Amino acid sequence: MQPLSQFDQHDVNISAVNTVFDGFFTIHQYEFQHALFAGGVSDTVKREILERGHAVAVLPYDPNTDQVLLIEQIRIGALASRQSPWLLECIAGMAEGSEDYQAVARKEAQEEAGLELDKLIYMRSYLSSPGGTTERLYLYLAVTDLSQAKDQGVFGLDDESEDIKVHVLPFSDAMARLESEEIDNAATVISLQWLALNKAQLLTGNEE
Repeated sequence: MQPLSQFDQHDVNISAVNTVFDGFFTIHQYEFQHALFAGGVSDTVKREILERGHAVAVLPYDPNTDQVLLIEQIRIGALASRQSPWLLECIAGMAEGSEDYQAVARKEAQEEAGLELDKLIYMRSYLSSPGGTTERLYLYLAVTDLSQAKDQGVFGLDDESEDIKVHVLPFSDAMARLESEEIDNAATVISLQWLALNKAQLLTGNEE
């Protein structure tokens, strides 16, 4: 299938990239011109972009019990729009420059849930918020045995100020919480919806 857009990277001219903040995150200001739909080239545009690097998220699923594992932790950015900033999420972590995303998923599962993953299935990747950050998330489903998972167990790395609680839920419960918007962060929403669409193939062993 041909891309719908008539433009690509060659239709953007970056004239400057300046660092405006360098702390826990880095913020760059891009100065650029781009092709216009009506023809010609835009004036110089300035945009501040959060440079987080890329991230990996993994949703553990046990087909034998039809359960998923989610983690709960505080997300201070949610405080502005939620009664509780403690979110139910997929296991996730920054890739920190690595392109071995499956290895990142396995490491994060051990750190955040004490879980050894079995089979990993790539679901998809997406840009988290391309108007303000370069971050791309890579999503995996882990087909794994959750019988040994420590429901209500607390995990996380002290040196990263992590305080993470594990929840092992029936898939139907997780979907009900998605429907009620208790689960409302993008990686988890997309992962659960992907599982809902593909669960039948997983259970019959016809997944790619």
